Amino acid sequence: MKKLSKVQLKQQAAVLDAVTTLEQQALADLPGAVQCWFSMEYEAFPLSLLVRLQFTEQVLLDTAQPQLLVWQKRLSALLFKKGIVLKDMRKHLVFTLNSPDE
Repeated sequence: MKKLSKVQLKQQAAVLDAVTTLEQQALADLPGAVQCWFSMEYEAFPLSLLVRLQFTEQVLLDTAQPQLLVWQKRLSALLFKKGIVLKDMRKHLVFTLNSPDE
């Protein structure tokens, strides 16, 4: 794996901090929320950023789905505070049942 540049490390740290904050809020506010994780391609950042919020079961995921836009706005605001602007916040956060290993 290629070594990350200082800029890429800074981007990664900013995203990790925002996702960790979002995860803590989700664990407190959304029943069945398990964890948050993200993936991105540094060459296409921030367009390639995808944050996933995992739930334990389908019923809880279905219950949380109407709140997805609210959580997308929260992620966008957290990243904005870090100097990262998402042009279309709807593309960067999804609710899922899959774990990072799947």
